[in-house]
Amino acid sequence: MQQDSNFDEGLPNWLAQFLTTYESLNTSNLHLLKTIYSDTVEFQDPMHEIYGLKHLTAYFNKLYTNLKECRFHIDEVFYQNNNASVFWTMTYVHPKLNGGAEVTVQGHSHLKGQENLVYYHRDYLDVGAMLYEQIPLLGRIIKAIKGRSAS
Repeated sequence: MQQDSNFDEGLPNWLAQFLTTYESLNTSNLHLLKTIYSDTVEFQDPMHEIYGLKHLTAYFNKLYTNLKECRFHIDEVFYQNNNASVFWTMTYVHPKLNGGAEVTVQGHSHLKGQENLVYYHRDYLDVGAMLYEQIPLLGRIIKAIKGRSAS
C-alpha cells in the first residue's frame, strides 16, 4: 500500500506514529523518540550503527544540537505487514556547512515495527550530498570527481 504525507487511518499504528513524529521532530522534542522506538531498536545510517534507544537518543541529541534547523518531509510510504519503506526529504541548516544556507537531501528508510514501536530503522542516503559536498574545499573536490565520473 502506498501513502503520501496525508496519512490516513489505514496505516499501522507504529508507522503512523513514526511518520507524524518525524515530520515534527526538532531539538526541543527529542523525548518523543521513546514513543516511536523500542528500547532495543537497531538503527543504521551510512556512518553509524547504533543499538538501543538510550544510544539512539544520545546520537540524535548530538546531531540536532549543532543544527539551526532540521525538518523532514515524508514523500512516499510503502508498507506491508511489519515492514515499511519511507521516502523523505530532509532540509537542514548547519552554521558551518554550505555557508550556513539550507541543505536538502533525499533519502529513504527501511523500517520494521512490532507492538506499536519501530525496532529496526536503516537509512539510505547520499552522505556526500548531505555532508562532504557542504564543506568548502572538500565539497568542490567531490563535486569535480562526480562530474568527471558522469562524463
